[in-house]
Amino acid sequence: MYVQLLKHTPEPEKIVSLAARLCYSPIRATEISNTMSDEDVKRLIRFLIKVGHHSAIEHASFTFAVDGISRVCSHQLVRHRLASYSQQSQRYVKYKRNPDYVIPKSIENKQDILKKYEDFQNRSFDLYKDFLENKIPAEDARYVLSNAFPTQIIITMNARELLHFFTLRCCERAQWEIREMAYRMLNEVKKIAPTIFEHAGPACFRGKCPEGEMMCKNPPKEDEVFERYLS
Repeated sequence: MYVQLLKHTPEPEKIVSLAARLCYSPIRATEISNTMSDEDVKRLIRFLIKVGHHSAIEHASFTFAVDGISRVCSHQLVRHRLASYSQQSQRYVKYKRNPDYVIPKSIENKQDILKKYEDFQNRSFDLYKDFLENKIPAEDARYVLSNAFPTQIIITMNARELLHFFTLRCCERAQWEIREMAYRMLNEVKKIAPTIFEHAGPACFRGKCPEGEMMCKNPPKEDEVFERYLS
């Protein structure tokens, strides 16, 4: 899995703070900007998040390139509707060789099961390749491809939606692949907007888990979880 932050709103935290301050200021935005220190920006962002005034946070957006996730993962990802996606098309892009399909660790750790899994993926690709060689259109040949086959996607979300995304998908109850992707994305945005995302992650990072009886038995520790997913 490869996750890279491609672009983002310049000075995202300053933009968020400026938008919030403007709502209550009689002067122009350019004048407000000149009077705000870095500490003012941090203090205002923390206040906005604490009291739940999140609309101003939508003014900052982030665009990621993600490569090497499965179609299983991307199908979950696009359920987050307040975002923009551009995904590599299996209709127009043909696999030239057998790609590095995603292997779940639960399968990887069992050699007898792993062999069956790999045989199935290879047969899937062989059939796909055979269809293409027999002039079956790629849009039809792709029907035999496994959900484990990799895809590439570009994602754009604003900071408010990212906070929501991280709450749901960094949770231990989220499926393992999208959870890893979420932590990799969170690691990227923390470098650019550390105040906005300083407490981002599953709800248990900020207090009580809302899952009730469905909560996980071993909630993660914030200082350990990034090492687990980024190493």
